[in-house]
Amino acid sequence: MDIARQAIEGGFADPVFDAQTVFRAVMDAMARPGTLQPLPILARPPAPLSATAGAIALALCDNDTPLWLDPVLQAPAAVKSWLGFHTGAPLANTPADAHFALIATPAEMMSLDGFSQGIQDYPDRSTTLILQVSDIVSGAPLLLEGPGIEMTATIAPAQMPRHFVEQWKQNNQRFPRGVDIILATPDGVACLPRTTRIKTMEA
Repeated sequence: MDIARQAIEGGFADPVFDAQTVFRAVMDAMARPGTLQPLPILARPPAPLSATAGAIALALCDNDTPLWLDPVLQAPAAVKSWLGFHTGAPLANTPADAHFALIATPAEMMSLDGFSQGIQDYPDRSTTLILQVSDIVSGAPLLLEGPGIEMTATIAPAQMPRHFVEQWKQNNQRFPRGVDIILATPDGVACLPRTTRIKTMEA
């Protein structure tokens, strides 16, 4: 299949309804950190962009939201063409310029402070990271506390960066600035908003 055809195919079948479905799942996951909000397959982007991450990009990105792709996603022209056709989002020159970042290999991701942190007056101008993970149960267990969590919650996302917990503590310290994270699994989405505190299970 040529790149032009790949760019056109695989988008939302019902753009308004499907975008609302994805947006609601993301908002529910942000409101209840550590919970997995199920999401059906609504988009079929070119590999290696996953169906869930692709659907999130279609729902959240537009021509006013610069998008950064990690090296794995930058390489295939089909991924960039598909995102450009379906979202209109310009590609950010650097992670610090991005409103959203799509990360296919979180274990190799640059540190969180390399992305836009927002500014005190406009903390919402920070980057939201969309991480492709295989699941949220097979990685190192993380104990979550904070708004939207009754007492504690446990999540164990696969393929996370080695020093993620320490980076996240630094992210907490920058509040109200800082990044938010959306975990895109084959079954749905889970979120780590910047207000969530993380401890390792040994702590």
